[in-house]
Amino acid sequence: MSRSDVESKAGLQRGPEPGSKRLKLTIAYCGTPWRGWQSQEGGGGVQDEINAAIRKATSIETRAQGSGRTDAGVHALAQTAHCDVPETVRMSGESWANALNACLPLTIRILCVEESDPSFHARFDATGKTYRYRIWRPRMLSPFEADRAWHVYGPLDMESLRWCCEKLVGTHNFIRLSANRGDMPETERRLLPDKTTRTIHRVDLRENGDVIELEFEGDGFLYKMVRLIVGSLLHVARGREPKEWFASLLNDPTGMQSNQTAPACGLYLVKVNYPAE
Repeated sequence: MSRSDVESKAGLQRGPEPGSKRLKLTIAYCGTPWRGWQSQEGGGGVQDEINAAIRKATSIETRAQGSGRTDAGVHALAQTAHCDVPETVRMSGESWANALNACLPLTIRILCVEESDPSFHARFDATGKTYRYRIWRPRMLSPFEADRAWHVYGPLDMESLRWCCEKLVGTHNFIRLSANRGDMPETERRLLPDKTTRTIHRVDLRENGDVIELEFEGDGFLYKMVRLIVGSLLHVARGREPKEWFASLLNDPTGMQSNQTAPACGLYLVKVNYPAE
């Protein structure tokens, strides 16, 4: 069975096996040294490190299931995952966090561990996510911002940028502002608007000293969707396309996809939303 088959099978399991309980983990990580969240052949995924830390700290073989993937180089302020452990293990949430952090690289930290409802599923129960993108504006990139923000120097049309941000709010077919993961031909993906339609609840644009922050809250995000949105927004703000071009990416699903992908280094998963919250 391939790794992807194992992941799919594990993802379908909604509750723990008899004799096990479910833990909810909140995790922060710097994505720079990692190949994304998802477990990789040969290691290098954040998920691999979490699984290894659980095994090293407790000798328990389990698999942490995340709320979704983040790409290589993308950071997380609060990724959510769950894992199942034997009911006989009597450790407080603080003890779990301390034990796992002692076994993890410093670029991955367990912020919180709590016992969850047995039916809780980090991925399937998520009702939305919030992402933040950071853009560094001065001529020289601070060494403390390397791999933490996208360095964009030069004039920006902030009025057009705000106009485009306002257009994002609402329900749209994001086929032209997302990438194909390769699980189906692109011609087929374009015939399935239900799979590429998402609702953006909020877009905040903040100018914070040397940094511009764009924050997006929505009911879900497609593969590379935030990075393509940000890259396309900046393409307009730099005067390389009119703002009507950006609007057409949202309003006309038959056109060509945008190829303006912002780098991964500026993207942060801020929060995963769940019904109880």
